[in-house]
Amino acid sequence: MSTTSVRTRRPAVLLLCCAALLTACGSSGTGTAVVRADPVTLPPADPAQVAATAAATGAFGLDLLHTLTADPGAAGRNLVLSPSGLATVLAMVLPGARGTTAEELAQALHTGLTPEQYALATGALNRPGAAAGPAGPVLRQSDDLWAQHDYPLDRHYLGVLAAAFGTGVHTADFRKDPEGARKAVNDVVAKATEGRIKELFAQGRINSGTRLALTDALYLKADWAEPFEAGKSADRPFHRLDGTGADVPTMARTTGLRYAEGSGGILGEPWQAVELPYAGSTLAMDLVVPAQGGFAAFRKGLDQAELDRILGSLTERTVDLTLPKFHFDTANELTPALKALGVKAVFGPGADLSGIPGPGADGALAVGTVVQKATVQVDEQGTVAAAGSGVGMDVNAAPAPADPVQLHIDRPFLFLVRDTATGRPLFLGQVTDPSAAG
Repeated sequence: MSTTSVRTRRPAVLLLCCAALLTACGSSGTGTAVVRADPVTLPPADPAQVAATAAATGAFGLDLLHTLTADPGAAGRNLVLSPSGLATVLAMVLPGARGTTAEELAQALHTGLTPEQYALATGALNRPGAAAGPAGPVLRQSDDLWAQHDYPLDRHYLGVLAAAFGTGVHTADFRKDPEGARKAVNDVVAKATEGRIKELFAQGRINSGTRLALTDALYLKADWAEPFEAGKSADRPFHRLDGTGADVPTMARTTGLRYAEGSGGILGEPWQAVELPYAGSTLAMDLVVPAQGGFAAFRKGLDQAELDRILGSLTERTVDLTLPKFHFDTANELTPALKALGVKAVFGPGADLSGIPGPGADGALAVGTVVQKATVQVDEQGTVAAAGSGVGMDVNAAPAPADPVQLHIDRPFLFLVRDTATGRPLFLGQVTDPSAAG
């Protein structure tokens, strides 16, 4: 059954400062009201810049893939990520970044556009447009900014986000109720992804030092243009990376599809590729399959130019296709991956995000955490996939909570009772045998 494509977009209305809104509403805690910003006047997104940003997002996604699978322990695991989702939340950061902080972000995102141009191009890509027709997939992407209710924000920055993404500002009280704020942020992402992405920000990722949280929620439900017949599905062998095998539920059909194969070239590994279109849209799933034993080398050598070459060589063929059904989730704290890609200044005490706070803000901002959760399910009918991406910004870069240290007091110890305001010791002593009376 086909469903209508919908995208959550928010009309821009009058800008109010967060503190003024809460005063008017008589609230001081985490709220659901959205502060709206009038979009700044910017020229429409240039089609050439939109196309360049699409290619840049692809290159950024491959960089993430390579980085997240560089560790031998992670190289063989299932992985799903959303380059679009992460690029979007970083595009929401970029207009407020300055100096080295902005340069590192732009380089990692493979863009030479101005922050405003990049935001507009990314926002244009996030609108379904021709990708999903009226009888096609459900495709929703929504973006939100959560801010400490009394933390002033730069009006130009808010205007850029409104113009590019239709983003308003949810008010929260991270300072006094970080856990309540975390749950509120997570609940909005969960609702936007039909409950597929829960707990985007894990416990402790949002803390009393958090002042802003940026989120992108992406949801796709798409039927194949030609569904697989359930009666043809059966358990078939699948060969794992380590050489072991297993019988897994596998779909099958023989039909006309866009197909290509090759070997040698830059990658030096044989491969096959096929494209499965979704009904009523220009959306499709491309599958690129290296020869047995060549997966690791192929993945390591794959870049955007080579992927473009592979996809550009697809032509209509009759294909006898089998495809395992799959359904899995991936959760990543992406700060290490972004640092490996050269994005470092934004996380440190020297971060320059001075284009975000307004006058009177209580300290400089730095990014404390970048997270993404994604899920994908592929079966005979089609694909359901969702992703939540988030950036938490803290005052003075409050670090993520460390693992607890262990202290088992099972030996003699000293104790001190003191006035911490003056340092005056009230009591001082030692305990060598807690069971003794004196």
